[in-house]
Amino acid sequence: MPAIRADFSLYLISDRHQLPAGQSLEQVIEAALDGGVGAVQLREKDLPTDALYELACRLRRLTRAYGARLLINDRIDIALAAGADGVHLTEQSLPVAIARQLLGEQRLIGVSTHALQRASEVAEQGADFITFSPIYATPSKAAYGAPQGLDRLREVCDRVRVPVLALGGINAERAHEVRTAGAHGIALISAILCARDPAAAARAFLA
Repeated sequence: MPAIRADFSLYLISDRHQLPAGQSLEQVIEAALDGGVGAVQLREKDLPTDALYELACRLRRLTRAYGARLLINDRIDIALAAGADGVHLTEQSLPVAIARQLLGEQRLIGVSTHALQRASEVAEQGADFITFSPIYATPSKAAYGAPQGLDRLREVCDRVRVPVLALGGINAERAHEVRTAGAHGIALISAILCARDPAAAARAFLA
């Protein structure tokens, strides 16, 4: 079996609109990295290209200092320009095969999925890992329908040959449940970004 390239179990997805008052995205992400977050997805869809690029460059320096991965949501051009480790594709993004042609073999490709068929397809197309959501009810994933639940997560993990990161409504108490169901790791937003102590929150998940 090929080596797992997505060698992280805690994947933080950015959303600067959820930050506590007085905190910058970089401050919170650095604290999370200090707590052990292994990869960060820069997902700020409403930023103009120049601002997104500048933020990506700053986060690239931060993640590199902590030995963590940086992926850019959807924007292959920004990922290449900022020297990120890869991209995270959505259901509206370019196909995985085209992204691979543009990125080369060294960079990572993650893909958001919400059904077994989609998860299987992108894994076969060459994705390095997938997120599968929503596992539990959460406002950020309400548009994707009812929670998938642990049984569906278990089915995806059993049938897909790349690491599956569970996403949606996962707190530290539920982390053990999703790992027991077969998830390689956890992707999350508010549980760390909104925490009073992001470093402690990250450590709690890893524990």
